[in-house]
Amino acid sequence: MRTLIILTLLAVLVMAAICYESHESMESHEYLNPFINRRRANDFMPPDTRQRVITQERIRERTKSPQELQRETCENYYPCELYAFNHGYAAAYRHYFGRRRTK
Repeated sequence: MRTLIILTLLAVLVMAAICYESHESMESHEYLNPFINRRRANDFMPPDTRQRVITQERIRERTKSPQELQRETCENYYPCELYAFNHGYAAAYRHYFGRRRTK
């Protein structure tokens, strides 16, 4: 009978040690409310860095190299693109658009 009481007390102690909720598990407050406010969902990302990246991308779009602008012009014109597959984009641009002179 004495061993049964000791084993029961030991089982209760093991159960208490395993099932104990520490204060650290309650720190995130997810225990009480697992969902966060929609406005606070992206608080960890500062908005100025995203805006800066978008601004830098817009600046890069505005300042393209002349070769890239010529290639885009050639890609938009199908015969020039076909010619570029055989001779390259620089030669194709010269062939289709190089002879044009504005007065």
